Amino acid sequence: MAVNFKIIGLRVKEARLQKQMSQAVLAERIDMSVTYISHIETARKKASLETLVRIANVLDVTVDHMLNGNQISDPAEYRTDLAQLLDDCTNCEKRIIYEIALSTKKSLRDNKWS
Repeated sequence: MAVNFKIIGLRVKEARLQKQMSQAVLAERIDMSVTYISHIETARKKASLETLVRIANVLDVTVDHMLNGNQISDPAEYRTDLAQLLDDCTNCEKRIIYEIALSTKKSLRDNKWS
């Protein structure tokens, strides 16, 4: 299985936005161009491991977080994403999101979409 650089780019962008950081600031902190950051986020360029480590350090996330979803049998796939999604939710919001996810899962399986 090839590395999915679209997932990596999405995770870089999400982490950057969570830090309320512009591409320009991230680029400056890792000594790269804004264009290169944009290309990583849109998967037009493939970031090296060294670059991913530098980005992860600046964004205060793990490289594992950025690679999450690339392994074929990753039992923790999307758990971190879901935990972060629910982190600032009220109990009521968590319940609604849970009910939506449960209904979506049932629909996917009933319609054999997976």
